[in-house]
Amino acid sequence: MQNIRAFLVIVSAIAVLAMAALLTASLTVAFAGTLAILSIGRAVSMRLKPVPVKAKVKQDQMRVWNDGRGTIIDL
Repeated sequence: MQNIRAFLVIVSAIAVLAMAALLTASLTVAFAGTLAILSIGRAVSMRLKPVPVKAKVKQDQMRVWNDGRGTIIDL
């Protein structure tokens, strides 16, 4: 009877350790998958941002004004 009880305790301890290892491995895989999805989403969203368009100033207009310290001529 003592041997059967010891055997059952050892088997249940091994089962608990195996379940803990499986839980740890599954949480690790889930965390890595979440990080992968977030990083892929960030990379895709960075590519989809519109490129800013630079405004061109008309070069044929000359602006002249006085700021109180001197005359400014903007070509």
